[in-house]
Formats: sequence, structure tokens, C-alpha cells
Amino acid sequence: MSSRRSLEDEIDGLRARLGDIVGSNATGPLSPIVRSKLDQQLRELIREVEKALGRIDPISSPSSVFDPSNPKIIGRFTALAMVAQKKVGLAEISRFYGSGVYAIYYSGDFKLYSPLSGKETPIYVGQAAPKTRDAKTARDQGPQLTARLGEHRKNIAKAISTLRLEDFEARFLVVQSGWETAAEDYLIHLFKPIWNNETNILFGLGKHGDNAKTRANKRSPWDTVHPGRTWAEASLVDSKSLEEIERNLTTHFSKHHPIESQAALLEVFFSELRQG
Repeated sequence: MSSRRSLEDEIDGLRARLGDIVGSNATGPLSPIVRSKLDQQLRELIREVEKALGRIDPISSPSSVFDPSNPKIIGRFTALAMVAQKKVGLAEISRFYGSGVYAIYYSGDFKLYSPLSGKETPIYVGQAAPKTRDAKTARDQGPQLTARLGEHRKNIAKAISTLRLEDFEARFLVVQSGWETAAEDYLIHLFKPIWNNETNILFGLGKHGDNAKTRANKRSPWDTVHPGRTWAEASLVDSKSLEEIERNLTTHFSKHHPIESQAALLEVFFSELRQG
């Protein structure tokens, strides 16, 4: 009993001391620096109190709470639904209505891409947004997915000195309007595709241009490795040398090994869902 009373007295003392500290700092307007520092210290104190509550509670708390409404969770499962689809030859995709997400896979013999050739890691992932924000049906969304994949198909076909269109396949998923970005974000996080801008290695597939003289920006790494788009040639200079791109790819593949199979892909997915 005395021990409990002593503990309660100590807590009462801490509460009183906290009131004194806050009161002494709140007698007048606080400067932004003082207010920010006080805010940080009080939040750290709250975290310590929450830890103390956890230690005295005989029932443990979960390490996290699964929230199906979290946009990141929805994006993750949408991405999983996309990679569950069958691969289709990029040259064989016919037009259909719908916007959503997609992934492009490589299975050729271009030396720089040998680590991911034929693997479950795509070389590029992307999204195609609906024509209007309030699109409710695939028809309302428009043929956005096939239009985007068609653009990529045309650009790849122009790089005839390095790439063959028949070496590319795609997976795609029509997604309810508004969720394509969350799915694309997770796909980029999961695969780190080398053609995506976010990976900062071989970006440039999605660039547009008609005349090099009208463009002040430099030639993209994609165009350096895969010449063929006339507007990217002529007077444009490389943003990265071929040697630098090759070094970046070697480093990337050593850090991020391409996923070999769907079983391995599912294990990566499950590992990120496991709690504790």
C-alpha cells in the first residue's frame, strides 16, 4: 500500500512539475524556436508515458493495426492483383476501355538487361489515369491503358538497333478511378524498375518531343542506350554517359536482385504484411 502511495505521489509531483514548466513558458507569446522545441519535448514525454502504460498493462498491444481503408494498403493489394494477371505480348495488345496500372517485362538478350531478362521484375511500371476524374465505368475512363501501352510500344519499336519488340510483354489491370496512383507507387517501391524516373538510371521512355532544336533539356539515358527517336538525336547532348549508366545498372542489380518467380514475389509481398 505504501509503495503504491509513493508511486502515486511521484506521479502527482511530475504532473505538478509539468504544469509549472508549461506555465512558466506560456506567460507571454513564445518564439517559433522555443515553441517548436517545447512541442518536441512534450511529444517525447508523451511517448515515454505511453511506453510506461504498456509496461504496466498485463495485456500486450499489437505492433500495428491493419487498416484496410489505408490508401497504401489498397495500393498494395491492387498491385498484387495486377501481377496476378497473365503476361501478354506488348505487340499483341488490342484496344480496350479502361484506365489503371501496368508493368512491362523484358525477356531478350540485350547484355545490360541480362539480370532481369525473363524474371518477375518488370523493366518499367506505370499508370494511365482516367479521362475524367468522375469516370465511373471503364468506358467513361476511356481506352487509356491501351493508349499508354501503345506509346511505349511505338517508342520501343524505334530502337531497332538495340531492342526487339517481340522481347517485351505486359501485365495490366483496369482499376477503379482514383486508385491507380497508389498501386503504381507500390509497384515502384516493390520492383524499383530501371526504366522508371524514380530509379534515376535509365529514365526517358515516356518523354515526348518533335524537334531537338525546340528542346532545351538533355538526351535521356534511355535514348542514349536506345537510339532511334529522331527528336532525341541531332544536337541534344547526353544527360549521362553510357559508361555512367552501365555503372549505375551494375550497382542497382547488386543491391536489388530481380525477383525470379511468382513464388518469390509472393514471399516478398507476405513479408511486408507480417506484423511483429
